[in-house]
Amino acid sequence: MTCTDFLAKLTDFFDGTVPPDLMAEVEHHIAECKHCEVVLDSTTKTINIYRDHELYDFPPELQQRIHSKVMARCAGLKVPAKR
Repeated sequence: MTCTDFLAKLTDFFDGTVPPDLMAEVEHHIAECKHCEVVLDSTTKTINIYRDHELYDFPPELQQRIHSKVMARCAGLKVPAKR
């Protein structure tokens, strides 16, 4: 499993929908990759902080932009600035 694979499964991880066979790979990757361990830890803490606060609905365009930039950053790619 690569870091990109892990990040792609992060939502499923928190939703508890990662299949058991894949979960073993996810857990192994987290144990071996300090970067993804930090991502998991900080995401968990962020979720816990906001769990009891007001939820915000983002427009689909904003959700897609954020997701694209995060995935591109994680893949080591530069996302061109929007003009």
